[in-house]
Amino acid sequence: MPGAPGAPSVAVVTHASPHAAHHGAHHGDQPDHDADQAEILDLDAEVLAGHTASITAWLPVGTAPRHILDLGCGTGAGTLALLARFPGAEVTAVDSSTGHLRRLREKAEAAGVSDRVRTAQADLDAEWPDLGTPDLVWASASLHHLTDPRRTLRRVRDLLAPGGLFTVVELAGFPRFLPEDAPEDRPGLEERCHAALAHHHTRHLPHRGADWGAELTAAGFAVEGERTIAVNVEATHTGAVGRYALSGLRRLRGGAAELLSPEDLTALDGLLDTDGPRSVLRRRDLAVRTERRVWAARPADPGTTPPVSPTG
Repeated sequence: MPGAPGAPSVAVVTHASPHAAHHGAHHGDQPDHDADQAEILDLDAEVLAGHTASITAWLPVGTAPRHILDLGCGTGAGTLALLARFPGAEVTAVDSSTGHLRRLREKAEAAGVSDRVRTAQADLDAEWPDLGTPDLVWASASLHHLTDPRRTLRRVRDLLAPGGLFTVVELAGFPRFLPEDAPEDRPGLEERCHAALAHHHTRHLPHRGADWGAELTAAGFAVEGERTIAVNVEATHTGAVGRYALSGLRRLRGGAAELLSPEDLTALDGLLDTDGPRSVLRRRDLAVRTERRVWAARPADPGTTPPVSPTG
């Protein structure tokens, strides 16, 4: 691992992006945006902790990794899960947001693992700092935010230690929170919001929903494992679901508002009014429903690596 164990950070000049990154992979340093992102990332980590642990337990690593690279680490959900899964490993956590990296270091300190974490501020679409030769690279909900994810895949292939593993984790879609048949809700509201958000993502996040298995193969990897994990976390299981729904629906409104009817906006605003009678914070019928897709791959034998097109 480059640098002394527990080295606090490596700072690299970043570039602003025209769109926000879920894990701070590529949005520059925007304090207000960072604070909003950090809140939902922390809630995401809390609500989906069990599913993240199940992914790390499934990884076909063979020999336990010693040096792990977390690309687009956000506030540290993957970093901390990987440190727990591999107690002999150290993690280099990369993100463009200084606020996210600061929050990650606070969490690592609280968990007693700060000596095993190095942070690096970098825009994954720009030049990378020296990240060493990792045995395991983890990219969770970050690749689809990049302008050129194919270049990142090739960079990871060239960076990995011999026999190293690359793991890509992506949500299959933005989570659903509302029950499908609650009489107090405007029928079909959440689905219309999701349809509007999908239109927004088509313009601003063209790589969302990509077939990362095919992309990995094209970049010179051999996919060793792929799985889909169904997520259904009810509000009764954790008090964080209501807060997660509030943050998630706020983000949904931000991306879908211009395509929603006045009636849908009024209904959505009623759910987001924390002091109102219809606030999601008052409800006990919420759940977090989505899927997480996971790919685990290693660099293919050089003799079988497919050619990369000039535009790839």
